[in-house]
Amino acid sequence: MKKAFPIHLIPNPLALLRKAGYAPFTDPKSGEDSYVLRLTADYYPRFHLYVEETPSEVTLSLHLDQKKPSYRGTAHKHSGDYDSPVVERELERLVRWVAVDSGVSLDEAKHEKDPEIENPPEKRSMFGGIF
Repeated sequence: MKKAFPIHLIPNPLALLRKAGYAPFTDPKSGEDSYVLRLTADYYPRFHLYVEETPSEVTLSLHLDQKKPSYRGTAHKHSGDYDSPVVERELERLVRWVAVDSGVSLDEAKHEKDPEIENPPEKRSMFGGIF
């Protein structure tokens, strides 16, 4: 599950995610950086979060790792939930952290990109293009 935020709401993803309980994690096999939040004292299950940054926004990509990856003879690397209600609730919790940390309202932190704002419709005369 993914959620994009304007860069001004999350200027320092590491600081925000640490406050929310996440720890930085570097995959020993791929070297890829991400963040994890363990749900028990065991290594699994855990929330696993990737952060993508552009000059204008920060995108959080979240899933739930249910068990250790099993690479041999299976089609999937691990048993992960990407859009379950549990993942949705955790993403909502992170949105609340963004709101608190950035000092904006929850509604502002939840704001989705509005295609009408991004690409406003062409203005027409009061006759709606009849003439």
